[in-house]
Order: sequence, then structure tokens, then C-alpha cells
Amino acid sequence: MTHHCTKFSGHWKIIVFDEECFQGRRHEFTSECCNVMEFGFETVRSLRVESGAWVGWEHASYQGQQFVLERGEYPQCDAFGGSNSYHIQRLTSFRPIACANHRECRMSIYERENFLGRKGELSDDYPSLQAMGWSNNEVGSLRVQSGAFVCYQYPGYRGYQYIMECDRHCGMYKHFREFGSHCQTPQIQSIRRIQQ
Repeated sequence: MTHHCTKFSGHWKIIVFDEECFQGRRHEFTSECCNVMEFGFETVRSLRVESGAWVGWEHASYQGQQFVLERGEYPQCDAFGGSNSYHIQRLTSFRPIACANHRECRMSIYERENFLGRKGELSDDYPSLQAMGWSNNEVGSLRVQSGAFVCYQYPGYRGYQYIMECDRHCGMYKHFREFGSHCQTPQIQSIRRIQQ
């Protein structure tokens, strides 16, 4: 069974399973899913991303910790978070990342909210913002001019993930609470492009 949506149809495909190692009930999606429970799943325990890049959330309605899902196989829940320092126990909602199609990725980061303070221009992958000259780990706001990025809490693409896209919030994230942040202060120490 395939779930379609004309907005995204044909560009993205993800196959989810209710058991680890691609076993049990399966369902194909080519568009967003705000709650896998509506399709008879308690949670997703393994998945294959066949095309496109996706963002997943632990809870329904795109709530809780978010993480990027790029083309490939994810045989267990702990593979969803990549090299994160925390264990992801569930995947309940997900959607395609439309801006991952851009060949050129450009983003401006700002030290404080509302695009104030020191500014940095990014168009590549940065395993350490400090190494590129960003002296503190605070990013209070940012603008994504083109493409999509995943920002990480720690250097080396580790920790909580925040997916930033040019077509969400018009690419303007004026406060770190719009990042989907779980932290009391904005902490971003590495950033990479999301590309297909």
C-alpha cells in the first residue's frame, strides 16, 4: 500500500516496518506522515529511504527530537539518530525535505536572536564551527537562503539535530526556539548540508 500526496508525489519514497531488520508489517510513503498509528503502526522500528531526504520525529505531529533520514537502510531504531550521543527509541512522524534538491546550499548564522550580533556565511560542511572561527557555540538565529542543512549540538556531527530548510519559515529562523531546540540556550557546534 502506498500513501500519495500530489505536493510531493514522485520525488520521495520511504518504506517503514513495524519490526527491526525490515520485518513485520510494512508501508510505503511518498509524502509526509503525521502519525504512523493511523496506518496501524505503534512505531517504526526499521526503514529504508529509497529516494529523497526525510526528517523524522520521535512523536506524532512532528514533535520531539528530530533527525535526518538520508538514502539508505536503517535496520534498527538506534540507526535513526546516526552518531548521536542519545538513543532514539521511536519514530512516529516524518516528512520529505523539499530543499534537499538544491545544488547550492547557503545559510547565514547569527550570534543572537532576530539576526543580530556577529554573522557567519556558510555554504559547505563544517564539522566544527569553532575551527572555522566561530568563537562561541551560540547560534541565536539563522537564515537559509538555499538548500537544507542539519545542525548538530556538538562538534563532529553529534548530539541533537536541527533540520533547517529554505522553504520552512521562509528560511528565516529568528529565534533558537524555532529550531526545535530542546536546550535552554542555543547550542550548535557543527553543521552539514543535506544533499540527495
